[in-house]
Amino acid sequence: MPKEYKTIREVVGPLMLVDQVEGIKYDELVRIRQASGEERIGKVLEVDHDRALVQLFNSSQGLRISDAKAMFLGRGIEIKLAPEIVGRVFDGMGRPIDGAGDIIPQKMADINGTPLNPVARNYPSEFIETGISAIDGLNTLVRGQKLPIFSGSGLPHAKLAAQIARQAKVKDRSESFAVVFAAIGITFEEANYFIQDFQRSGAIERSVLFMNLAADPAIERIATPRMAITCAEYLAYELGMHVLIILTDITNYAEAIREVSAARKEVPGRRGYPGYMYTDLASLYERAGRIKEKKGSITQIPILTMPEDDKTHPIPDLTGYITEGQIILSRELNLKGIYPPIDVLPSLSRLKDKGIGEGKTREDHSETMNQLFSAYARGKEAKELSTILGEAALSDVDKLYAQFAIEFEERYVQQGPRENRPIEKTLTIGWKCLTILPKTELKRISLDKIAKYLPEGD
Repeated sequence: MPKEYKTIREVVGPLMLVDQVEGIKYDELVRIRQASGEERIGKVLEVDHDRALVQLFNSSQGLRISDAKAMFLGRGIEIKLAPEIVGRVFDGMGRPIDGAGDIIPQKMADINGTPLNPVARNYPSEFIETGISAIDGLNTLVRGQKLPIFSGSGLPHAKLAAQIARQAKVKDRSESFAVVFAAIGITFEEANYFIQDFQRSGAIERSVLFMNLAADPAIERIATPRMAITCAEYLAYELGMHVLIILTDITNYAEAIREVSAARKEVPGRRGYPGYMYTDLASLYERAGRIKEKKGSITQIPILTMPEDDKTHPIPDLTGYITEGQIILSRELNLKGIYPPIDVLPSLSRLKDKGIGEGKTREDHSETMNQLFSAYARGKEAKELSTILGEAALSDVDKLYAQFAIEFEERYVQQGPRENRPIEKTLTIGWKCLTILPKTELKRISLDKIAKYLPEGD
C-alpha cells in the first residue's frame, strides 16, 4: 500500500523535504495531493534516516504545505511496454503524443533497469550498415557497440542523426531491426523536424521516438534516455530484435544532472558538474551490448555537442573513456560545404576490426581502410606543406597525395543527406580514389587484392 504523509516541512524551488518517513527508497515516485484535489508528481532524490528529499517534476509555485499530503508510491518511474510501441511517438516521460491513444501494456518496467552480469555479455562482432561511407568504410559500427558522435554548436548532427536512423540496417534481412530515437532537451522546431522526417521517409514504422523538449523540467530530461534504453531492452531481449539507440543531445542531459546537483547543494566537480557524472553516464552507456543465448542486441549512438568544440570538456572526455571510440564532426569540413563533415583521422571505432572482412562486409575492407587512412593523413600533411612553402616544394608523389586528399573528401566523405550507400559502393569509391596514387604507394594492400579490385586509372 502507498504510504501517505502530512509531514511536508519545507519547499525550496523544485525540492521538497518530508519528515518522519519510513521504508522509503531512493528514486521512488511521490504523488503530492492538495486539499483542492490538485496533484503533482516528484521522485525521491535522497533519504536521510527519517527524512526524504523529493524533487518535483513541475514547479512548486502555489503549493501549500499546510494542506498537502505526500504519498510514496513504492516504485520508481516505469514505462508501459508492448510490441505496439514500435511506430509510436512519446514525450520524455513515455506518454504518447502522436494522437494514436495510450499503450495497453504487456508489462511495466522500471526505467533504471537491472545491472548486466559482465560474464553474460557476448562480444560485439556483426556489422551494422548506416549507408554513410565515412562510418561504414573507416569507422565501422558493430552490433552491440557504443559509438558516440562528438559534434559542435551549429554542425549538422541533427541531420546526421536522422539520416542514420533512416538508413541503418543489419545485412541479414531475415533479422528484425528497430531504431529507438531519444531527443533530449531540444526545441519544438527540432522535435517537429525529427517527427516529420521519420514519418515522411517511412522510418517511423520500425522506430520508437521519445521527445523531451527544452521547456520540460530537468528531472524529465534525466528520465528520457532511460525510457529509451528500457524500451530497447524490451525489444532486444524479449522480442529478439536488433536495436539501434540514438540519443541526442547528451550535453543537455549532463546539464540537467548539473542543475539537479546544484539544487541539492552538492559539492561541484570539474566545471560545476557533480563528481558522480562518470558513474551516471556509465549507467546509460553500459546498458548497450549483446547477451549470450539472447537473439537481440542493443547498439548505442549517443550524440553530444562539445562546448566550445573542446574535446577535453568533461562530457566528451568521460564519454570517450566509457565508450568504444568516437565519430568527430569537423567545423573545417563543414565550412568547405562537405556533408557529413566527419573528420576521419581523429575518429575511431575500437571494434571496427571485429565487424568487417569476408562474410561480414568484403574481404578487401580491412586493407583498403588502412590504406585510405594512411594516404589521407599523408595527403593532408602535403597540403599543409604546400600552404606554408608553396606547391613547388612538393615532390611529384606528394602532389599526388595532396590531390588524393581533396578527391577523398569530395568523393568518399561527401554524400547527400538522402544518399544511402551500400558497403560495396563505399569500397568501390575507396578503390577509385586510390587510382590517383601509383601502385607502388599501395603498401598496405596485398598484390592479389590490388589485381582483383583496383580499377584502371584515368
